[in-house]
Amino acid sequence: MEDRPPSDAALAQRAKDGDERAFEELVRAYQGIAFRTAYLLTGSAAEAEDAAQVGFVKAWAALPRFRAGAEFRPWLLRIVANEAHNRRRSSGRRESLRVRAAAADVSGGAVPSPETTALDREQRRALLGAVSRLDERDRDVLACRYFLELSEVETAEVLGVRRGTVKSRTARALDRLRHEVGS
Repeated sequence: MEDRPPSDAALAQRAKDGDERAFEELVRAYQGIAFRTAYLLTGSAAEAEDAAQVGFVKAWAALPRFRAGAEFRPWLLRIVANEAHNRRRSSGRRESLRVRAAAADVSGGAVPSPETTALDREQRRALLGAVSRLDERDRDVLACRYFLELSEVETAEVLGVRRGTVKSRTARALDRLRHEVGS
């Protein structure tokens, strides 16, 4: 029988029971997406690192309130997102959101031409500029759905809204983005 890594639910339950090593495994599994979430919401790498770290500390402290059977990832990302929002608000910064979109490897390993690379970079820069000009709610929902690739349910939990709200905000944000890109 093949050894499988424990599920998030099993690790969360062990951590809830006081197993620090189980929580360390969850931290390792989610530190990347926690940082990306915080970065998308703060626009600052330093603030994102702090928000993610504090988010993990708060998650550890909140484990007794973690519902059995709930998904760990959206629960954790909600804590990190709250910390990132708090940091952004408390710092008084309203800088535009800077998002780094990872380019998908659609070339099948072939090296793109310099012209294609320059065009892709310029298009990405224009799109990210347009996203950064949207209001905070639009940026947040688009960041969760498309940059972090969270599901509607996970996005709803991270943003603290209903799934239907995520759907409507996403549709409106995409319309505004289309208008922004077109102008």
